[in-house]
Amino acid sequence: MKDFYFLPSHEWYNKKEATVGISDYAQKELGDIVFVELPEVGDKVEKGKPFANVESVKAVSEIFSPVNGEVVEINEEILDNPALINDDAFAMWMIKVADVSGEEGLLNSDEYENTIK
Repeated sequence: MKDFYFLPSHEWYNKKEATVGISDYAQKELGDIVFVELPEVGDKVEKGKPFANVESVKAVSEIFSPVNGEVVEINEEILDNPALINDDAFAMWMIKVADVSGEEGLLNSDEYENTIK
């Protein structure tokens, strides 16, 4: 998990892969995920601003971007089967970003783990 960085709101950014998703803690809190709404390729994301919605059996939640950048790929697999996020939240990225900035201030994995204890 050394390449993962987090927002306190439970979104992660994998610096090595330039991918963004939600943490295992977040998916457990949400419960069974039934729908995911993602941005389109070419859209800009802004650190701390919502870029997606996730609907679970409990609620609809906004997902916030941990970095600034441009969406270069979306994970079509989770659009077809959102429950995959519940199976492995760290493998099921939502978007890939390019032209990344704003990484400063993110929590490393140890810092994040301390916030959810």
